[in-house]
Amino acid sequence: MTFEKIIARFIKPLSIENLCAGSLVAESRPSKPMTRVQIPARAFIIHKMAQEKQEKRNFSRWYDKNYKLLLIIPFILLIISLGYIFYFYSQHHDIIKKDISLTGGTAITIYSVEDIESLKNELSKKLEDFSVREIFNLRTRKQEAFVVQTTSPPEETKKILEDYLGYELTEENSSVEFTGSSLSKNFYKQLRFAIVLAFIFMAFVVFIIFRTFIPSLAVVFSAFSDIVMTLALVDFLGWKLSSAGIVAFLMLIGYSVDTDIMLTSRMLKRKEETVNSRIYSAFKTGIVMTLTSLAAIITALIITSGFSEILKQIFSILAIGLSFDILNTWLTNASILKLYVEKKGGI
Repeated sequence: MTFEKIIARFIKPLSIENLCAGSLVAESRPSKPMTRVQIPARAFIIHKMAQEKQEKRNFSRWYDKNYKLLLIIPFILLIISLGYIFYFYSQHHDIIKKDISLTGGTAITIYSVEDIESLKNELSKKLEDFSVREIFNLRTRKQEAFVVQTTSPPEETKKILEDYLGYELTEENSSVEFTGSSLSKNFYKQLRFAIVLAFIFMAFVVFIIFRTFIPSLAVVFSAFSDIVMTLALVDFLGWKLSSAGIVAFLMLIGYSVDTDIMLTSRMLKRKEETVNSRIYSAFKTGIVMTLTSLAAIITALIITSGFSEILKQIFSILAIGLSFDILNTWLTNASILKLYVEKKGGI
């Protein structure tokens, strides 16, 4: 067979429409193109499955060897945190530094633009316990006012500010708020009671869900570690907590237990899989949950840090707590559950 006959057999005659469209239609046997598409796709899927199995084997070997050592890390951090909180309490007679919303005092808002650093230097000579924060416009990000908070009486604070500013403070250019110490102390006691009560109810619900002591205790212990480590770091950084900061710790209780409950559910209920496979599967889901929450909280922290001290404090505490939650869920809780399930006859 000549070369011209071979070409004529496989190429259709060119029509006027094909020439106008600038296309060339080639005829080939139907089985060959299908084979060329299916074989690489099937090989790719098999390769990915084999790769995933190998990753699980590598994870299992590494985790079986090191999970008890990993359990030591959060325990050391917890002991250090508890030690620092006890030391902090011995120095300040409380486990946190409180702002005037929890101690009582004076808050004066002045609707003008001033040099905040110069103001702080001047007030430090005349007031013992005070703080100054700026108030910014949400859209323009420009300072519109500032707030002076102090434990001093309102009359004394107002006189000192008038001497510095050089003009009288009136209802048109300022506002004065005063909170009594007894009211603030009662409010602080109620917030502490609310945190303890929320933690007790959380533990109660966890024990009802799982009805087994050690897995339930592991969830509660991880949440407790999150709160203690976060509190120790907040104390170490010297932050003065407002009532909003206490509320952030309440929110942290809820954030702390979601991944722990998900991990415990998979470990106790998916008995057809190996222990390490259950941990590996739960980790892939749980770490996405936590990192997604962290990304949202950090974004909100960046946006609000310039104009709202209250929101800044809430989001900062939540970001710290969620970071510790990664450590306590996947090192503390996962290791305790692995020991428990294997002793109960898990694979």
